[in-house]
Amino acid sequence: MTRKIALVTGGSRGLGRSSVVQLAAAGIDVVLTYRSRADEAAAAVAEVEALGGRAVALPLDVGDSRSFAAFAATLAAQLRDVWQRDRFDFLVNNAGVGVHASFAATDEAQFDALVNVHFKGVFFLTQALLPLLADGGRIVNVSSGLTRFALPGFAAYAAMKGAVEVLTRYLAKELGPRGIAVNTLAPGAIETDFGGGSVRDDAQLNQFIAAQTALGRVGRPDDIGGVVASLLAPGNGWINAQRIEASGGMFL
Repeated sequence: MTRKIALVTGGSRGLGRSSVVQLAAAGIDVVLTYRSRADEAAAAVAEVEALGGRAVALPLDVGDSRSFAAFAATLAAQLRDVWQRDRFDFLVNNAGVGVHASFAATDEAQFDALVNVHFKGVFFLTQALLPLLADGGRIVNVSSGLTRFALPGFAAYAAMKGAVEVLTRYLAKELGPRGIAVNTLAPGAIETDFGGGSVRDDAQLNQFIAAQTALGRVGRPDDIGGVVASLLAPGNGWINAQRIEASGGMFL
């Protein structure tokens, strides 16, 4: 049986890295992107290979839409060379950056950076990759619990993720004729280095979030990687145009 292939942006660390490993454990080969840390990307590839899968790491700045046509050409070449395929099956739009600033203090440069990575990047990268995405495939767009609950300092970030959630429904509608299901995954607070690692490293913040979470702790990367693998599992293809929050029950 031919193995499926997933493309995970930002797959060298954090939630993306966990997604890559758990997809590999489920028998799915992976193309992962990274922005600057080639060493971390190589380690993720090695982890996939240790699980018996195949993986390729490609550099990509999701905030630079001018690079997407060249990236798509590189991806097409890798699919042919490594897998003897001209299509991949799953796209996970995961890559992101964090900005913590009050609404009043958010400047235009911060706003533009968030737009370019979290909304414009998702929009135009997905568009550029559509010719390479197999009919019957799936797309997972990573959002945030912050689109449901509001915490000071994340107005711009959450607004971009809200835009992605609306985009997800439109993609599901427009790609439906090709049999492509599109869903939003909204993680809660996770212990990673995202946004400077404050959730992981600030004990007071960590304890506050845990106290506001029904399952009594802050999330871990594998909590999210497991959901990504589940959404792309064979039995879940009928889930479409949904926002699925994986937060352990934050702020219920």
